[in-house]
Amino acid sequence: MSRKNNNPKGVILILLAMMVFSVQDGIMKYIFSFVSLYEVYLIRTVVSFGLILFYLKLTKKPIVFKTQYPLLTFCRVILFFFGFSSFYISLTVLPLGFATALFFVTPFLITIFAHLFLKEEIGIRRWSAIVVGFIGVYITLNPDFSNFNYLSLLPILCAFCYSLSMIIIKKTSDKDSVYTQTFTFYFGAMFFSIIFYFVIGNGQYNTIDHPASQFIFREWFVNLESSILFMVTTGVTATVAFLLLFTAYRIASPAVVSPFEYSILLWAPLIGWIYFEEIPSLNTVIGILIIVSSGIYIFIREKAQDQSIVTEKPLR
Repeated sequence: MSRKNNNPKGVILILLAMMVFSVQDGIMKYIFSFVSLYEVYLIRTVVSFGLILFYLKLTKKPIVFKTQYPLLTFCRVILFFFGFSSFYISLTVLPLGFATALFFVTPFLITIFAHLFLKEEIGIRRWSAIVVGFIGVYITLNPDFSNFNYLSLLPILCAFCYSLSMIIIKKTSDKDSVYTQTFTFYFGAMFFSIIFYFVIGNGQYNTIDHPASQFIFREWFVNLESSILFMVTTGVTATVAFLLLFTAYRIASPAVVSPFEYSILLWAPLIGWIYFEEIPSLNTVIGILIIVSSGIYIFIREKAQDQSIVTEKPLR
């Protein structure tokens, strides 16, 4: 079997990548009560940048920092940075499996945005799958509008930002390699994190007794001896997961391996149950099943129509 069609190995790498991503998210959920969000972002990004740079040097791959699409790249960096900020903030109040399930509206949003911005043709079957998928989201949310926790929408906001960033990547991938796109995000993430340090890093705005607010505005670099290992580990796990995911898409057919990204919806609730005693509600389980079924159906229809709207790029 040729390297480019090594689908079994690709599937294994995807499964491992999703497990590692879940571990990273679990660490973020564990440490939010004693670190600051953008402190973690900075440490994680510096570690990931160094590891990716070392990997490229070790494998003698070209290192290119300059993007050919500066404006689009800037927009993508902002979307990615603040999108995943919203996801991590959501972990302060939401179960890990619940937040991860809501993030997986991403295939539906990418399909919609591809139709709107890339003029991709979407048939009635995929539109129907999108509608059913959002019904699954509604069931997962199980909203009580008299006492609705609007922070539960943050994973959907993350999916919205991430989906738009994936549409931009479809435009920029013809000239920017995946590593160039990764480096530009790292530079942007470090830049924005440092700005946050000078604006809120001394904790003067940490005045609201709410876990999400405290996660954002808590003073930086307090008790580093007990937090630095966790923050560095988020960088290591992010890098390992990225390399596993990128390698899987490189050596295997995206149409084959992409549905296995949904395995994270097994890992995340499992980690939430073991480490945080989070037991998914019946609504969450039913909603996840509907979201997964609709997403996989979209993958199947893309393959049938010989399109690569969602399946071409990783969803995480």
